[in-house]
Amino acid sequence: MDGSRASWVNTTHDWAGTVDTAHLARIRQDPAQFAPGGLEHLVLEVVAYAADEAASRGGGRCVVTLHADGSVSVKDDGRGTDTRTDEHGRVVKKPVMATKDLRYFDLPEAERLPDGHPRRGMSVVAALSEWLIHTNRRLNGSWTQRYELGVPVTDLEHVGSDGTTGTCVRFLPNRALPSLCSSTTRDLARWFEHWPELTVRLKDQRDDVDRSAP
Repeated sequence: MDGSRASWVNTTHDWAGTVDTAHLARIRQDPAQFAPGGLEHLVLEVVAYAADEAASRGGGRCVVTLHADGSVSVKDDGRGTDTRTDEHGRVVKKPVMATKDLRYFDLPEAERLPDGHPRRGMSVVAALSEWLIHTNRRLNGSWTQRYELGVPVTDLEHVGSDGTTGTCVRFLPNRALPSLCSSTTRDLARWFEHWPELTVRLKDQRDDVDRSAP
């Protein structure tokens, strides 16, 4: 197959581009629509991808950490975000952060997340975060990339292999979004049960609380 992005088959995202600035701007203009409930919804948007991977592999694990600086990380043990090689031999990562997920965004029939709101995709998380760091570990290489307000501000930066595969997304949500309180963390632990094939561990480093969901 021709290695040019325009020739690649699009199933979940359009591989032809890496950033859709108009799409990101639309999300930022209406955070109440795209992140109802605030940070808790963003967490569920990320965990949903780990759950997709777990379902495709017959099971999986992830750790959700609420960090003391207000950021959140979701780390799973899947295969890592999909990649392809373009016509110049360069590795191209599926553009999950800064372009729309064609399966969910703006589709009335999109699945509902456990909070009752429609799933729209990872780009909502990126657009509504002051910064987001995506670390991707695959069998053919590992790297990380930083985004600010949904826009990549670094290239793919190589990181050493640690013998594992999977994805880690750490993000600092927009300060205008409602933050998580103790009652909300209990909701999260309960909502994670929505994905029975994914075992989720919830770590709250803000008060040294460690919660687990089956």
